[in-house]
Amino acid sequence: MNKTLLLIICDFLLLNLLALTRWEEAIPADPQPTAAQLSATTPEGSAPASKDDDLVSLMKMSLEDERAQREQTLAQLQATEQQLQQREQNLSRLEADRAKLSVSLSETQQSAADLAQRYELAARDANVSKERLAQLQRDLEQTQTEAERRRQEVEKLAQEQAAAREKIENLNVAVKVAEQEKVILRQTAETLKEQVQAEREERVKALETTTQLAQGVGQLAEKSTALTQEIRDNRPINANTLFSEFLANRVQASFTLYRSSLLGGITRDRDPQTVLVRDGENIYAILHVDDTPFTFREANPDWTRVRAAFVKDGARTPVAAINFLSLDPRLVTLPVTEQEAAALGAKIYETALDPFKFPEAVLISNGGKGYAELPFKLDPTQPGYVKMDKPFFSSLRGDLVISKTGELLGIMVNSSYCVVINNFLPAHTLRTGDDMADQKTSVTLNALTARVRALPMKLQ
Repeated sequence: MNKTLLLIICDFLLLNLLALTRWEEAIPADPQPTAAQLSATTPEGSAPASKDDDLVSLMKMSLEDERAQREQTLAQLQATEQQLQQREQNLSRLEADRAKLSVSLSETQQSAADLAQRYELAARDANVSKERLAQLQRDLEQTQTEAERRRQEVEKLAQEQAAAREKIENLNVAVKVAEQEKVILRQTAETLKEQVQAEREERVKALETTTQLAQGVGQLAEKSTALTQEIRDNRPINANTLFSEFLANRVQASFTLYRSSLLGGITRDRDPQTVLVRDGENIYAILHVDDTPFTFREANPDWTRVRAAFVKDGARTPVAAINFLSLDPRLVTLPVTEQEAAALGAKIYETALDPFKFPEAVLISNGGKGYAELPFKLDPTQPGYVKMDKPFFSSLRGDLVISKTGELLGIMVNSSYCVVINNFLPAHTLRTGDDMADQKTSVTLNALTARVRALPMKLQ
């Protein structure tokens, strides 16, 4: 308890005791005074009563002062308590602000750590890009040096060819001179026959030399053509050119499946676009199974009718068989004859003889709705597949991958991996027609589905 308040209470109690106490004089044991004595003492007896009144008045004034002082002290106490409450509120706000600042500091530190990590990753990527750029620059310089050397060889061969032609012309002149001399020698005497025979031998030698020079010129021309073709093969084709070529050479395929059920007939149709590709003497149209009505994601029924055809200008060219490849059962090919390919009027792509000649390829999405020039990497754990970088658009199963040489590299089997196509050996073949009961399509398709599900997860 406050000491000042305790003192005020004590003073108040003391003053109450003094004010409420009856002050009486002790009655002496003397005999009763006389009337004269009483009259003589009466003025003096009034004085003590006046002193008591003064004392009471003084105590009341002191009490009033104490009360006023107490009220002032109480007011000060209330003001002090209000200040204390205000300070406690301020302290609470400061504590809350400190907690918020602490949380903000933690978030800022976490953000700074994330930014530092991103910066480190970006710096690593930049270093890798610089190293790759330096390697590409070195490769380019080597290629330019090799091309310059080949160009010099071509110029040298051209100079040798020109020299050979000049020699041939000189020999032709010599032959003409020899013929003239032969005419003159025939007109001379027989004594010059030996000289004529010598001239004939020189003529034969000149003709042999001319033949040898002509053969040398032909060999030089063949070497020059081969060198030009080699330089052309070592130069990557622009992605825009490859995409434009694809758009101009797409072919339209059409699939129709039918089977009966308790609820009626069920029909599935698909009309994908693809390209023609050659493997030696055979020509095929190649697709992903997702571009056809078939599926490997559910149990397959027995289809009673399977039709496939190529469509151009309203005309339909039926397809006799549908092949599922051994490379990956998700790859589907449709055989095409030379006459059918000529009627379709599309370019026939070749399979890539050297698919890894250039580190980048062109990915064509969804039959020609988009394209991107992307690098790819070999996966030593999955030979026969390459891993493509993510394009700016969503890559789909069945997207074609064209090599920078203009050849077909492969087809995307999922959003990351592309199967490299180097042969068209079928694992299963379905003959198309309106009576498929004897082929049991469910058995074939379910077996292919099981093979796909047995692949590593990253290839599914």
